[in-house]
Amino acid sequence: MRLDKFLAHHLGVSRTIVNKELKAQKVTVNGDIVKSGAYHISPDQIVEYDGFEIVPITKNRYFMLNKPQGYVCSTDDPEHPTILYFIDEPMPEKLHSAGRLDLDTTGLVLLTDDGKWSHRITSPKHHCEKVYQVTVEQPLNANLIEIFRQGIQLKSEKTLTEPAKLVILDDYHAELTISEGRYHQVKRMFAAVNNHVIQLHRHQIGNIILDIPEGEYRPLTQDEINSFK
Repeated sequence: MRLDKFLAHHLGVSRTIVNKELKAQKVTVNGDIVKSGAYHISPDQIVEYDGFEIVPITKNRYFMLNKPQGYVCSTDDPEHPTILYFIDEPMPEKLHSAGRLDLDTTGLVLLTDDGKWSHRITSPKHHCEKVYQVTVEQPLNANLIEIFRQGIQLKSEKTLTEPAKLVILDDYHAELTISEGRYHQVKRMFAAVNNHVIQLHRHQIGNIILDIPEGEYRPLTQDEINSFK
């Protein structure tokens, strides 16, 4: 592979910037300074930029992030900062979220560059359960447990939601487990029973439980990755 193509790919910059860095003698191959982008490298050669080795990305990557409010689950947005702000990894723009959260919703986001893996989470046919911690405006009644279990008719929807598990923690707090991913589903479910969600936090997806502080991220364990394979 050409050196300039290798650097542009793994540094996430244009070839114009790569050529400037090459001319500035910031790139070495097996310890020797190389200034030509046309130089061809082999897989066994060590490429360093500014003293740091560039390790080729050959395996899929899997992360969990505890998303704060005010960030969108996309790689590019002209109006709002994206969750990639928190990801200190090579080529973060290659990652995507396996199931998005709203701008004002916090909690667990799974990020990967493995499309088949994320499809197992987001595809309706797999019925992946998601657990949310919900704070509402009006007091919660015990009869809502059965209403949510039977399914709720959302506005502009033709079918009821799939059965959901509602656990009432106190008058204004509950835990809700759903197995779908309809648009703004949790908020719309509570709106359908004349209540308003004022705070929403996703705590769990499948068997993966959020266990890191807000704004932090970590790689998934192999067991967590395998739970969706």
